[in-house]
Amino acid sequence: MVTLNRIYTRSGDKGRTRLATGETVSKTDRRVEAYGAVDETNACVGMARLHTAAADPDLDAMLRRIQNELFDLGADLATPRKPDEAEGQALRILDSQVERLEAEIDALNTELTALTSFILPGGTPAAAALHMARTVCRRAEREAVRLIETGASVNEPAMRYLNRLSDFLFVAARYANGRGAGDVLWQAGATR
Repeated sequence: MVTLNRIYTRSGDKGRTRLATGETVSKTDRRVEAYGAVDETNACVGMARLHTAAADPDLDAMLRRIQNELFDLGADLATPRKPDEAEGQALRILDSQVERLEAEIDALNTELTALTSFILPGGTPAAAALHMARTVCRRAEREAVRLIETGASVNEPAMRYLNRLSDFLFVAARYANGRGAGDVLWQAGATR
């Protein structure tokens, strides 16, 4: 259980923050950038839920679960993996969470009309918000890749989760657009 009695600590006033391990790093550290982008993704999913809560309880339940998993993912990224880490020692994203996302993508996708063009982010308010969450999720994924490229160890299921989540958000946006009927299609060169 996390207890937050005091919100400000002043410890970050000089541009430093602590990872879950207690290690102090710059607020521009690649690891902080990665879990920060995950936090932004979570906020965007929360905005989308303003439009799905009453309109689609099943989709909203998926998004609620994803918001909790994004907190898990943030904790995962905020905790550098140790070579001798025992299973269950740190909160990590699991393959089963990636597999659940894949199953939900497949289930939602079966109800969608076939794609005939690229889609512009828009349509219903829920779809537009889900597209925004998707683009922020893609940034989180890029930040996690940059972290790996520094030589840092990142939980492999966490990377797969981010990649799958952006796919889920794309399909969910189409689903929220009248199961694809309300998608806003790109018209290549239409304004020349």
